[in-house]
Amino acid sequence: MAQRASAITSRIVGITDRLRPQRHGHVDADTLAKEILRHYPEGDAELVRRAYAYAAEAHEGQKRVSGEPYITHPAAVAMLVAELGMDPATVSAALLHDVPEDTAKRVEDVRREFGEEIGRLVDGVTKLSRLSGQSRDEHQAENIRKMLLAMADDLRVVIIKLCDRLHNMRTLAPLPPEKQKRIARQTMDIYAPLAHRLGIWQIKWELEDLAFKYLEPDHYREVAEQLAARRQVRERYINETMKTLGQELEKAGIRADLSGRAKHLWSIAQKMSRKGVGFEEVYDVLAIRVIVDDVPSCYAALGVVHTLWPPIPGQFDDYIAVPKANMYQSLHTAVIGTGGQ
Repeated sequence: MAQRASAITSRIVGITDRLRPQRHGHVDADTLAKEILRHYPEGDAELVRRAYAYAAEAHEGQKRVSGEPYITHPAAVAMLVAELGMDPATVSAALLHDVPEDTAKRVEDVRREFGEEIGRLVDGVTKLSRLSGQSRDEHQAENIRKMLLAMADDLRVVIIKLCDRLHNMRTLAPLPPEKQKRIARQTMDIYAPLAHRLGIWQIKWELEDLAFKYLEPDHYREVAEQLAARRQVRERYINETMKTLGQELEKAGIRADLSGRAKHLWSIAQKMSRKGVGFEEVYDVLAIRVIVDDVPSCYAALGVVHTLWPPIPGQFDDYIAVPKANMYQSLHTAVIGTGGQ
């Protein structure tokens, strides 16, 4: 179990930056099958098609609060799971995850139709859903996070549940305001920290930003507007910085892939609150990721970065020497870039 969990998490950590933004329009069986074959050329796409048909029939006539057919939700969750590179059985379980909860079918029916593995995954998601609705305060939320991980003897169950929550947060707008806030609070207390613990950063970041949007709408809008106002300048700065860094890494004989982004809204808001400063005084709102081939190259790349730009004291973390619990390994640093940014 430990080795399998580590392998699953490592795979996800390596590809979460490929998770696509929210899709508009319904995900159909063909789209899911293509995504499966993109990651698993020999994968059982037919299994996913069968699961899709079974879920569509089970949920027939059901609607979401938005008025959309209910099948749009499990289909979207399955697509998120597929984009994370999960196997056909996990994608199929994602399609079926609400069948025992919201239809006349039971877990035993799913197990009989699709076998023990998928039945176990669906049963696990059902149990996690019942448990996660119990949070009341931070202490209880931490206990629930621990119980969620302890109950899920297969990490794929937690991954399906995280994708389920992500899609629900993406489509929260039609719900009444009080329910929006309750779900957002639960997301911030339980699901975002859970994604952090597993190292599934893109899901963590998006969950936090979406929860922030509903919990503190005015503050969210303020940060979002200030970040958007500088989008072109920011993108130009990131591109110029990556160009400079790429050239210096090449001179040093270090092969690297570089990508840049703005820090996420909740991260920026936390810094503003923690430091008691306005947006203009939060300097590390930009991030560049450098991916190299091996550990020596990682430390060598850090040396290049610190030669180009002075590091900010107290802002360095070595997750290679001291890996995170999920075996995530990297070096984190903050520097004063060109122009004092």
